[in-house]
Amino acid sequence: MATVIMYSTAYCPYCVRAKQLLDDKGVKYTDINVSKADARAKMRALTGGTTVPQIVIDDQAVGGCDELYALERSGKLDQLLKK
Repeated sequence: MATVIMYSTAYCPYCVRAKQLLDDKGVKYTDINVSKADARAKMRALTGGTTVPQIVIDDQAVGGCDELYALERSGKLDQLLKK
């Protein structure tokens, strides 16, 4: 199973939606709260993204909630998660 990291905040509705999709699929992931500046800076350096959520699957930044759902609709999310 792939290693999944999600950079998020507790109050972000897009983060909640992305977590729900991963939870529904039974995916284990590491959730990193970026409320602290150092965590947000690390997220920005790793993903290039400035908004949350930012999702990383096996060291590949896949984007945020909309991109995660697009991967799911296209059938590509399962392929990424099986690596």
